[in-house]
Amino acid sequence: MAVLRFLRSTGFLLMLCITLASTTIAMGVWAATLSVKVATLTASAAATLVQHRKEMARAVMRAKAKGRVRQAAVALPVIGIAVVGAFETADYLEWKADNPDGDLNDYGCEMAAATAGVVDEVLASLPQSIRPPKDVIAGHMPACE
Repeated sequence: MAVLRFLRSTGFLLMLCITLASTTIAMGVWAATLSVKVATLTASAAATLVQHRKEMARAVMRAKAKGRVRQAAVALPVIGIAVVGAFETADYLEWKADNPDGDLNDYGCEMAAATAGVVDEVLASLPQSIRPPKDVIAGHMPACE
């Protein structure tokens, strides 16, 4: 009777140990899987944030270009040129802070592209009878990379 009780207790304890060990392994795999999912989602969120910041920077650049076109259009002959130069210098310094590896040529190409897009929008809003052909602006664009 004692041997039967010993075998039964040992079998129960062995079954309990196997069950607990397999549960521990399963929870470890589950935790590792969730960790990988969290890392993947974090990387995806970071990439989305970077893309959003780039899109916002482009939108801000277009708004600045639109404002610059308006400023240049209403500039007074002598004082207006100095004001436009001061605005352009301030914009370049701000751009240089965001793009420390860029140079004046990179800034010029980026501004020319943004300004050309805004000018195209402004020209598209003009009546057909006074609207110049599209290649008038595109023909004067500098060659940029």
